[in-house]
Amino acid sequence: MYQRELEALKRANRFRKRELFDPNLKDFASNDYLGLTSKKELLTNAYQKVYSYPINAPKASQLVNGYTSLHFEFEQFLASLNRFEAGITVGSGFLANLALIEALVRKGDTLFLDEEFHASGILASRLVDKVVVFNHNDPKDLKKKLSSHSYKRAIVAVEGIYSMSGDLLNPEIFEVAKEALLIVDEAHSSGVVGEKLLGVFDLFNITPSFNHIKMGTLGKAYGSYGAYILASQEIISFLENRAKPIIYTTALSLMDIALALEGIKEINSNLSFYKQEIIARQEIIRSFGLEAKGLIVDIPIKNVVEVQKRLIKEGFLVGAIRPPTVKSPLIRVIARVGESKEDLKRLLRCLSVKN
Repeated sequence: MYQRELEALKRANRFRKRELFDPNLKDFASNDYLGLTSKKELLTNAYQKVYSYPINAPKASQLVNGYTSLHFEFEQFLASLNRFEAGITVGSGFLANLALIEALVRKGDTLFLDEEFHASGILASRLVDKVVVFNHNDPKDLKKKLSSHSYKRAIVAVEGIYSMSGDLLNPEIFEVAKEALLIVDEAHSSGVVGEKLLGVFDLFNITPSFNHIKMGTLGKAYGSYGAYILASQEIISFLENRAKPIIYTTALSLMDIALALEGIKEINSNLSFYKQEIIARQEIIRSFGLEAKGLIVDIPIKNVVEVQKRLIKEGFLVGAIRPPTVKSPLIRVIARVGESKEDLKRLLRCLSVKN
């Protein structure tokens, strides 16, 4: 039924499939930035917390009876930590962006979207009436487009660290969007940048305001699964009433909540260690003539699949990213704290030869 389309993908070198990679490979591909997914003590602590709870799973959506005290405690903790009024958990980062854009952009509003915003936001933008795309990370272009369009409300969507390029959000965008509702997707910046490793609000010392929304995931630096949205109490209440990915999906699992909480506590308890480890890896990256504002390193290479296969034989797993995910093929290296600095050096030496 779809054979022609599949053959076309193969001819264009865009065919993808799931693979079972050897777990013994040095993992420089995943978004487990701080290596928390390997810390079994975090899993043990989370399991004990869930085991002592009356139920194993939430059983229903948050608006039926799937909202538990574990969800409430976690949301309160995370909102307070990030200096926001309120928070809500969501099944995934993809669903969180879908919820925000689909629910918040109402009739007469305009969504202003960075051209390199995550695919979840691109998909969600198709559900709203008026969308304006501005040049990637360009506050001047955003300002120009905000002033040249009429709207009831302006909603601006950007990322803290962009998932493919690794670019750090231009802080000037906070000032340009001060009259707009600003959504900051911190999936790849929370746990990686900032004095307390809380992301770009922390890094740029931005006090959250009524017009600020922070979205982040639990499945990257925090070593669990799921996502969260932090905002004013008014916006969180509106999402509870309007956001379909919140209203019509089962609440996030209790185990994911408990494990994420353990991950955040681990980071807070060992903040100096993780910050030093991140800085050390960024210095290694710079020594190879590359740059990383976080822990994402992009290396443009044409034959990325072949390079990935050769690196697997040498014991390394990296991301082979191809169009349409990115404009040009690239090898994406995540300089994870979960792998040693020496292995990072070995990998980058291999890539400098391959490139």
